[in-house]
Amino acid sequence: MLTRRFDGKSKVVCGYPISIFFIVVNEFCERFSYYGMRAVLVLYFKYFLQWDDDLATSIYHTFVALCYLTPILGAIVADSWLGKFKTIIYLSIVYAIGQVAMAVSAIHDITDSDRDGTPNNMTFHVVLSMVGLFLIALGTGGIKPCVAAFGGDQFDDHQEKQRRTFFSVFYLCINGGSLLSTIITPILRGQTCGIYSQQKCYALAFGVPAALMVVSLVVFIVGSGMYYKAKPEGNIMLSVCKCIGFAIKNRYRHRSKAYPKRKHWMDWAEEKYDRLLIAQIKMVLKVLFLYIPLPMFWTLFDQKGSRWTLQATTMDGNFGQLVIQPDQMQTFNPILILTLVPIMESVVYPLIKKCGFNFTPLKRMTVGMFLAALAFVCAGVVQLQIDKTLPIFPSTSESQLKLLNMGNNQLEVHLPNNFTVHLPPAQIDDLTSKPEEGNNAIRFVNGLATDLNVSTAAVNFGIIEPLTSSNYSLLKNGKHTFSLKSGSQSCEYTIKFGFGSSYTIFIPSTFTFGPNCQESVTEVEEIKPNSVHMALQIPQYFLITAGEVMFSVTGLEFSYSQAPSNMKAVLQAGWLLTVAVGNFIVLIVAEIAKLPKKWAEFFLFASLLVAVCVIFSIMAYFYTYIDPTEIEAQFSQEKDEEDEDEKDKMRKTEEHVTKRGSVKSNDSDNAFKLSKM
Repeated sequence: MLTRRFDGKSKVVCGYPISIFFIVVNEFCERFSYYGMRAVLVLYFKYFLQWDDDLATSIYHTFVALCYLTPILGAIVADSWLGKFKTIIYLSIVYAIGQVAMAVSAIHDITDSDRDGTPNNMTFHVVLSMVGLFLIALGTGGIKPCVAAFGGDQFDDHQEKQRRTFFSVFYLCINGGSLLSTIITPILRGQTCGIYSQQKCYALAFGVPAALMVVSLVVFIVGSGMYYKAKPEGNIMLSVCKCIGFAIKNRYRHRSKAYPKRKHWMDWAEEKYDRLLIAQIKMVLKVLFLYIPLPMFWTLFDQKGSRWTLQATTMDGNFGQLVIQPDQMQTFNPILILTLVPIMESVVYPLIKKCGFNFTPLKRMTVGMFLAALAFVCAGVVQLQIDKTLPIFPSTSESQLKLLNMGNNQLEVHLPNNFTVHLPPAQIDDLTSKPEEGNNAIRFVNGLATDLNVSTAAVNFGIIEPLTSSNYSLLKNGKHTFSLKSGSQSCEYTIKFGFGSSYTIFIPSTFTFGPNCQESVTEVEEIKPNSVHMALQIPQYFLITAGEVMFSVTGLEFSYSQAPSNMKAVLQAGWLLTVAVGNFIVLIVAEIAKLPKKWAEFFLFASLLVAVCVIFSIMAYFYTYIDPTEIEAQFSQEKDEEDEDEKDKMRKTEEHVTKRGSVKSNDSDNAFKLSKM
């Protein structure tokens, strides 16, 4: 049976309003859009826009920080002016435009690409992508505090069980969208598009999330006629800010010793604001004080999408039949969340309780921070292993000389301490860095007396003249078969590559075409392939996710339980603000430290979090848990008693006035009678 809340517009299926279906689908598509775009973002910065690791990381974390600053703006707009429904609609349009802008910014055209896939008109791509990211941050952050609350509004007061189920499904959709998108968009990025095979298809990787955002918006609009749309009733955050501002102003105005001290500085607002509101603000400030150390956790956590992804580009992603892309390693996070949350709630926490240990929410959060620090210790250890495999290139004050012997006999070269080398006209540029994204740099040297044409299914090396070399070309891992042709003669040569290697392949003057030509080819491995396996990142992903479950999920639960009934949103905004500050800390620490070695930076962040963890544990030790409901009830009772006393006083005053009026009336009558006499 329909209830009055839905005004006969929304059907109810199995006790749930059908409008919930549109909200759940909207959230799934929106989260797919956001996490899908974000999964490949740092690689887009590095390999498409050609930014270095530090700049790519800085812009990435600036974007994430903005995504967690704008929820405050969205909450104020929704509660004060537009309402949740219109806020979601308008900001989703902004969101979709931003995603489309990102997809367009990654498009190559015939006149805008070099052979290596690097865009010529870089300014256009940078400006458009920055505009797109700003619009996305405004959109995703603005609707973040609205969608879940709007879904909760669709239920009547007697549907508390259905409302709880909705929030569980809502959380599942968030992680489901995140999981699928971090699997799919890296695959799309790995495709080739454009007129040159070297180009990675970032336009497709951004285009699919853009399409999902449009679908999200359309689905939400389709359900418009079925929604219950609560009107904006004013923003409690504005009231809180005004009350705090008045207390500070009033305290500063009465700083003279002539005025008596008050127990709490918020008590200076009693002249203008209700005591219950002041008590509620005190409870909120007490929790917000505990939030001060929390941004450091997010400083480490969000680097899994930047530094850890860049780390994976220098590792071996071959898992047998499955080859994992560097940005696909992020899928371990949502997978582990969906696994660990029920395990923690139904197994780990009950076992700890049975052991007699009081594992309070603040203790859980402390352990979560410590696990995140351990995750970065693991990342630092893995980076040390990676650094051992990296080639050593000459510094800016050094040069590197390679001599290629094309003859049949061994050549002995003596180089004195001071020597001058006159390079021949056929000199070619050598590699100055290790091939990235798991690609392999391959070049051919033709020792024949005739031209040599070399090609493979992925790359055409072109015609190589006698005693010259081709340029380096990038090939993916796996087996590659090369077609070698000289005049009417030809043969096929097969070689298997790993990840991130470099080879120079010699075709000697004694080379003979035919079925046994493979034996005549000489392969020189200049840079060894990535030998550190991506599987070594799994422990750090496990630790950071376990830390997230104990820190984030518990933190939200703690904040909700310690918040007054009408200020849940205030603490939610404060919680999201810690995420934004954490991402800004990444920029500050990285800029100040300027550590040349990545492993040192990982250990630095781990050390900082351990120090903050100690501070937070001390703060948590002195924190006293409260029951906001009891405190609010106490103040409400006191207010009721005060109101009752006030009514009694007014009633007695009225009775007294009435009695005096009666006496005066009698006196007047007597005076009138006397005057008649």
